[in-house]
Amino acid sequence: MTVMDNMLLGAQNNPGESVISLLTEPRGVSEFEQTHQQRAEELLKYIELWDLRDEYAGNLSGGQRKLLELGRSLMSDPDLLLLDEPMAGVNPDLTDHLLDRIMSLRNNQEMTFLIVEHDIQTIMSISDTVIGMHNGQILTVGNPDEVQQDEELLEAYLGGGAIWRYLMSQD
Repeated sequence: MTVMDNMLLGAQNNPGESVISLLTEPRGVSEFEQTHQQRAEELLKYIELWDLRDEYAGNLSGGQRKLLELGRSLMSDPDLLLLDEPMAGVNPDLTDHLLDRIMSLRNNQEMTFLIVEHDIQTIMSISDTVIGMHNGQILTVGNPDEVQQDEELLEAYLGGGAIWRYLMSQD
């Protein structure tokens, strides 16, 4: 499927998926499709994949696929998005672009993100609240500064705070 086709899959409650709606409300189906086509176009421009709209999604790079996943998710106009390791396997330039889009949505659209991520520096730089977990157990909850000082979390992950502070000081 193309990038555009993937985006259109994210639209929810499509009346065109029902034979009855197609027969009884063809105008409503057409309006739905036009509205969501426009939304998909806006989002593709926003995530900067517009030039790839006719490309097969399978030909995209890993980072471009992550952007497409974000765009497709946005088609349902969510209040909250759960992202599972969105930066994994993404080159640094696309990571920065993806983070920029996430922060823009968070700040300008007042969207909430719940992000599971192992890139400590990234999480600390974009989060208001961090939940530190180990073996499925919550060890600490707080703002990034508080979490970075939690000795139990530091011990669980790094064998102590000195290593953590060193890692966090590296850019």
